[in-house]
Amino acid sequence: MKLYEAIYSRRDVRRFRQEPVADDVLYRILDAAHHTGSVGFMQPWNFILIREENTKLRVKAMFDRENARGAGQFTGERQELYKSLKIEGILEAPLNLCVTCDRGRGGKVLGRNTILDTDIFSTCLAVQNLWLAARAEGVGVGWVSILDNAELSGLLELPATVVPVAYLCIGYPEEFSDTPMLEAAGWRDRIPLEEVVFMERFGGRKPDL
Repeated sequence: MKLYEAIYSRRDVRRFRQEPVADDVLYRILDAAHHTGSVGFMQPWNFILIREENTKLRVKAMFDRENARGAGQFTGERQELYKSLKIEGILEAPLNLCVTCDRGRGGKVLGRNTILDTDIFSTCLAVQNLWLAARAEGVGVGWVSILDNAELSGLLELPATVVPVAYLCIGYPEEFSDTPMLEAAGWRDRIPLEEVVFMERFGGRKPDL
């Protein structure tokens, strides 16, 4: 698959088939993530593979609790639409994967002395590499962001310097939809590129694109 094709057809997948991702395919996806660029070549990421049903059930219970709280910030039709959305596939996906960031890795890191969160930024780039590689392999990925990070850290026994960045559901999707789910459901439209590009400073003259 060509790079632009992978970018434009990447989707946040929530519905999965049950067949597992083959080990060689999973290795290629993880290796692509591991070859992400990072500030100071710190490589702060780790990948925790989760297949045990009990762990998934505990994460699902955490999600259900936090998702109910999330629904409470909306009212009326917006809340009903929120409740109708399927925004996780924790139990359906054959593999869950937590991408973490070791904030102490590498000691004093070149290029990190003023912007300390470059380790988090670098880990997010690894997630994007993983996602695009998965799409090229025909594998679906769904990011579950409605979790309690402190509770998740305890469940996965993360050391004090390691924080969870992305909890992902991974497997072969029922389908790759033509349109992002939230756009198709009417939750939010894609912002035109012309509205987010400025010249020289924020709010400055818009270039001709």
